[in-house]
Amino acid sequence: MFALDRSGPPLHGQLATALREAVATGRLGAGTRLPASRDLARELGVSRGLVVSVYDQLLAEGRLVARRGAGTYVAAATAAGAGAGGVLAGPAPVVTAPPTLLRPGLPDLGRFPRHAWRRAYERALRTATDADLDYGDPSGPLRLRTELAGYLARLRAARVAPEHLIVTSGAAQALTLLARTAPGDRVGVEDPGSAPIRDHLLAGGLRPVPVPVDEDGIDVAALERTGVRAVITTPAHQFPTGVVLSAARRTALLDWARRVGGLVVEDDYDAEFRYDREPVGCLQGRAPDLVALVGTVSKALAPGLRLGWLAAPPARAAALHAAKSTADHGGPVLEQLAFAELLASGGYDRHLRTVRRLYRTRRDAALAALAEYLPGAAVTGVAAGMHLVVTLPSTVDGRRPDDVALAERAADAGLGALALSASRIAGTGPPGLVLGYAACTPDRFRTAIRALGGLIR
Repeated sequence: MFALDRSGPPLHGQLATALREAVATGRLGAGTRLPASRDLARELGVSRGLVVSVYDQLLAEGRLVARRGAGTYVAAATAAGAGAGGVLAGPAPVVTAPPTLLRPGLPDLGRFPRHAWRRAYERALRTATDADLDYGDPSGPLRLRTELAGYLARLRAARVAPEHLIVTSGAAQALTLLARTAPGDRVGVEDPGSAPIRDHLLAGGLRPVPVPVDEDGIDVAALERTGVRAVITTPAHQFPTGVVLSAARRTALLDWARRVGGLVVEDDYDAEFRYDREPVGCLQGRAPDLVALVGTVSKALAPGLRLGWLAAPPARAAALHAAKSTADHGGPVLEQLAFAELLASGGYDRHLRTVRRLYRTRRDAALAALAEYLPGAAVTGVAAGMHLVVTLPSTVDGRRPDDVALAERAADAGLGALALSASRIAGTGPPGLVLGYAACTPDRFRTAIRALGGLIR
């Protein structure tokens, strides 16, 4: 069906591009059923996790639709020739969100501080000037950037001036802006790592280059061998393994950036939630000229707010401000001013303390449930964050477990577990599942793990 060039760009991007072109040109017409992920992986000689990741990407783009129990199909509204004059006809594709139970990275949305947010929003609305309601600075209101600079200095030991901060619609937009201004056309990414980050780079015309991750975090020696001059890393709580970048690796990473004139993009993923000690300060605070710090409220408050930030190295700030201005005219100003009020009042700090205690309790309950229902599995990545990694036994009934197939069966059962293999690019390793626990009460997590144990057996 498709031909992949193993000496060319990453296979994930090749397959995604080939599928998009086949849909756009009509070679795969509306309603065409795609091969099962296992069958296509066997035909192409690639991992099933790679195929599943590509299918998921095109599902999210609306080019494909999934019908539970019936397979994956080309969406009617994206097929070539749909409608006259280039107007797409037919019903819009239905893009269903993944199950929330056990989904990594999902906070307890029922704990959103509605009363504190309402008070902050009312204060913002009451004090906003007429000029505040104009387009304003695309990088965000100075009031919010000033509060953010203070918060990042206080909680993350960052060193950033308000004029070097850019308010974004989330971490995804921050990464898109950085992709437009990154040195070179190749960017190092953690392997295993975040598939959406790789997708953002590919969409920006950049080539993600895998760099292995071990128990100390990203392998800086391997990074140096790639020859890239930019890298995206998650030092506070690596996704998906959950490891925290060691002190020695932090120093080595900054030394590498200084030596090659490179850029470290620090995705401050899950930095607010550390359970075994006080959170380690961010890399940016040690080298503001080398590190771009990316953050968001999606995990601490709610993803629906679409609020994030980018602390730019001073020498790159002007280019990033210009990229933001080109991308949009700025975000919803009242929401941004409300967040400034929440920061200024101490409400954000109080909320973080509350949910940190809650998530630690849920982490402990999750470990107890896993010990009871999956006693043969190793559990890692528990010191921080909102997810953990369960490494499956090497064999179950004499067979090596297929974590991608297991995650698919779990999704059919309403469980949002992520296959560890789907996060890998070039690396290999044991099968496993990435499980979120922050949005689950202990009873719900226990019930979910019991069901998951039944699927494994």
